[in-house]
Amino acid sequence: MKKFTLQHVVFRWEFLVLLLTLLISSCSVKKIVYFNDLPADTTRILKQAAAFTEPIIQTDDILSITIQTLDPTTAAVANQAIAVQAIGASSAGGNVGNQVISGFLVDKDGYVHMALIGKIEVKGLTTYEARERITALASHYYKDPTVQVRFANFKITVLGEVTRPATYTVPNEKVTVFDALGLAGDMTIYGKRENILLVRDQGKEKELVRLNLNDSDVFQSPYFYLRQNDVIYVEPGKAKAAANNAARTQAFAIVGSILSVLIVAISRL
Repeated sequence: MKKFTLQHVVFRWEFLVLLLTLLISSCSVKKIVYFNDLPADTTRILKQAAAFTEPIIQTDDILSITIQTLDPTTAAVANQAIAVQAIGASSAGGNVGNQVISGFLVDKDGYVHMALIGKIEVKGLTTYEARERITALASHYYKDPTVQVRFANFKITVLGEVTRPATYTVPNEKVTVFDALGLAGDMTIYGKRENILLVRDQGKEKELVRLNLNDSDVFQSPYFYLRQNDVIYVEPGKAKAAANNAARTQAFAIVGSILSVLIVAISRL
């Protein structure tokens, strides 16, 4: 009959702990990889990618409106925008804090007020439609005006397990969920990539959507492109709770190592 010593028991216990650690690590790596449903040696072409729809101008939006003419000085009066402070906003460069934005505020009735031209109703329009309307009105005062209209406060909020959670103001209307995560410095290793929560304001209602970034089909999701005031929340995974107890785990490991050494030492007496 084979005799097992305490050294054998300790060795097998330590080997078992090492094996379990390797298995857990391999599973964790798979969960933190984007699009892990795609084989490494395969190229996939999405023939029906998500369609982009232009955002609609709403009350309290801030618009950047510029009128250009052959004589730059003639449109200077109409181009005088008002500085508006966006609370809790961060620029695309990552400077978190209150940001002063220069633009034309859409009032509660859906109008912007421009010098000389007067008030213009823009609520419910896209920036392209607003540009066409302002161009038609500006033509009464300027010869062959060129009008540019963009959102000055197109903002999105990224919260949870990301490097820099904040509200970000972006100068681009075509923003994807990955653009938002990129602005926030990407998800931390503890973020649940398969269960991202998107909160969208639908007037009096809130729309809650779950996105799986481990699945390449996310590129076909109607929520792939974000809208103004969207909120992205990255939920922490189980590894986050384990990390919070790292000190306790480390203490147990130290105690276990000490006991192992004591057992080996005693067995050799």
